[in-house]
Amino acid sequence: MLMCTLIVRTGRPLTLMGVRDEFTDRPWEGPGEHWPEYPGVIGGRDLKAGGTWLAVNPAARRAAALLNGHGRAAEETTRVSRGDLALRAAHTGELPGADLSRYDPFHLVLADLARVRLLSWDGERVTESGLPEGTSMVVNSGLDPEDERVAAYLPRFRAASRWGDLIQAGPSSDPGALIVRHETSDGRVFASLSVMEVAIAQDGVTYDFTDLTADRDG
Repeated sequence: MLMCTLIVRTGRPLTLMGVRDEFTDRPWEGPGEHWPEYPGVIGGRDLKAGGTWLAVNPAARRAAALLNGHGRAAEETTRVSRGDLALRAAHTGELPGADLSRYDPFHLVLADLARVRLLSWDGERVTESGLPEGTSMVVNSGLDPEDERVAAYLPRFRAASRWGDLIQAGPSSDPGALIVRHETSDGRVFASLSVMEVAIAQDGVTYDFTDLTADRDG
């Protein structure tokens, strides 16, 4: 099941908001400097595969966000987790190289005050583009104006001065909802687990984290 949303507003500050959707039984922990190999990089950590979905490098005034994509899955015998992609991009300021065959499809956004880039891999082809000026939404189908969530929410994000107000609605199983909650046929729950809002300016970075799982311990 694929969902997740990233909203990006170019300018100064450069603002990113990521809504992470995942099965509620997949373990994770909140933001921190969890990776000694990537000193200074902050993000929430997926405890199953060890990576992150949104990484921030405050010293470099840089952030990277990862979304699952659509397309052909990698071979099971050689597949590696996509969770390191945002970490490496935030740490180095570089997008991954041409050989992505070990990864399942994804979209990776790398953003700093100079530019915002989107790299997409569908299991067969890789494309790279810049995000347009203003406010954009990236979903599992990329920059997709036909997506129900984009159609419903992009105009609201463009008009809103305070993005946090747009995540206050309760969760829904509607495909156009921003905050979701859905029970699968085998009884597992897929839901929006957290929201991260990052503002990057020349004089510093702010990182606001909202845990949407009221029943989490700690």
